[in-house]
Amino acid sequence: MSWVVAAFVLMGAVAGCGDDDGAVAAADKATTTTAPAEETATTVGAGAGGPATVALATGDLGEFLVDSSGRTLYLFTPDSAGGSTCVDACAEAWPPLVTDGDPMAGDGTDATLLSTIKRSDGTEQVAYNGHPLYLYAEDRAVGDTTGQGNGSVWYVVNRAGSAIETTTDGTAGY
Repeated sequence: MSWVVAAFVLMGAVAGCGDDDGAVAAADKATTTTAPAEETATTVGAGAGGPATVALATGDLGEFLVDSSGRTLYLFTPDSAGGSTCVDACAEAWPPLVTDGDPMAGDGTDATLLSTIKRSDGTEQVAYNGHPLYLYAEDRAVGDTTGQGNGSVWYVVNRAGSAIETTTDGTAGY
């Protein structure tokens, strides 16, 4: 188990992707909200070893998508429908939600919006309403939304599968 924690700490040290040319974003204008959950997330890249589940949680940003552990899911605006542009260092800071098998719709989500895309490394990444889904390595506890608005390209995903582009104080963007 200590290797999982070490991997999480290492990934947390890597800066997140953010700007349009794929460079590492320095912006860390984040807010935190807590969704109902019982445990602290200690793994990165949920879904490996079985089907990933996408569910709905509620916090300061309203209703948003989470994985089976309650960790917030994000979309990356430079991604195109059916493809991921977040690789290498970007994927270390923003681990893709991968699945082994068809992803499952949890509470509050629409199973017809779930799909997968094949990543360049051959893994299957979960997509919702066509957007590939990611976790954020800097989110330390379930329900954290510290990646919200990072680089003005990373956003929490709402029930319909669109970006939530507001902050916890209700203002638009970052």
